[in-house]
Amino acid sequence: MAHEEQIRAATGERVALRFRIGEREGRPLFTDAVGTLSDDGPDAVVVETRKGRVRVPRETVVALRVVPPAPARRASWSAVARLENLCADAWPALVDEPLGAWRLRAAEGFSARANSALAVGDPGVPIDAALERVRAFAATHGIGPRLQTPIGSPWSRSAERAGWVLDREHRAGSEVAVLVTDLTAPNGGDIPERETAPGFPATPSAEWWAIAGGPESEAERRVLAGAGTVGFGIERRDGTPVGAIRAAVAEDHLYLSRLATAPAARRTGVATALTAEATAWGRARGARWGVLQVAVDNEPALAFYRREGWLEHHRYHYLIPGPENDGPRRGPVPPTTCPPAWPHA
Repeated sequence: MAHEEQIRAATGERVALRFRIGEREGRPLFTDAVGTLSDDGPDAVVVETRKGRVRVPRETVVALRVVPPAPARRASWSAVARLENLCADAWPALVDEPLGAWRLRAAEGFSARANSALAVGDPGVPIDAALERVRAFAATHGIGPRLQTPIGSPWSRSAERAGWVLDREHRAGSEVAVLVTDLTAPNGGDIPERETAPGFPATPSAEWWAIAGGPESEAERRVLAGAGTVGFGIERRDGTPVGAIRAAVAEDHLYLSRLATAPAARRTGVATALTAEATAWGRARGARWGVLQVAVDNEPALAFYRREGWLEHHRYHYLIPGPENDGPRRGPVPPTTCPPAWPHA
């Protein structure tokens, strides 16, 4: 067992392992397994490959080396489009008009998500005509023309070729990471579990608004109230509200937003407790997956969710007409009213 020392050193690492599988015409035959190496007793090792578990007798190992982690698999554009539409359902605009598979949305300026065209799929018309419809819709509703579209997608590339550019001035973040977690995993993906799924009131209380901030407009109140299954959770310490979160169930997904902690209670487990409560609440209502959105420049929020077991699914960005094709606007453009400290774009 000449490779025992190498096996011990590489246990737990991703490796490329070559081993004998037989002979042909007196010559040995070899194959390779690439994946995470683990011990399987005195006689064998196991390589967890993408296609499954490969058990390898130790005596057949002829070579192994540690290799870099596998690159993450990109979600299909159809999966990205479905997830984006579920998020839009869970954060409903006051006006939502279809343009083929696109959605033209307006909510009196409250949040970019509810005041942009969700560009996923085929708009049903040539891209120039689709972008002109976006501009006309925005003008009708007194908002600036804006696209929300997945980074690197065919729809994003088409808009960029037509002269639309990143909305760098959007204060809540022009590029956004969409994070997901498996709610059916033990503890909802390493999220501490409560004994029971708490009840989340269907409407936000004055205490909830005091922690989460707002409402700054009737549009904000209506968007957050949403449609379907929505709940507003509060975390208390000694009877005092110290945290708030909004949860919404769209089909089989739990959508989380508006997570906020009172300044004096930060770094005391409030955010973790609220996320766990929301997870239990959503799972009790049929959700199998969790999804949320965080601006990519909000590193503290991203770090928190990664620790809680959330993984990045894809990213989207906001595009606006570039200077060369930004004609005169036909109506006032109210700013979005996301609280500056709110981590979700």
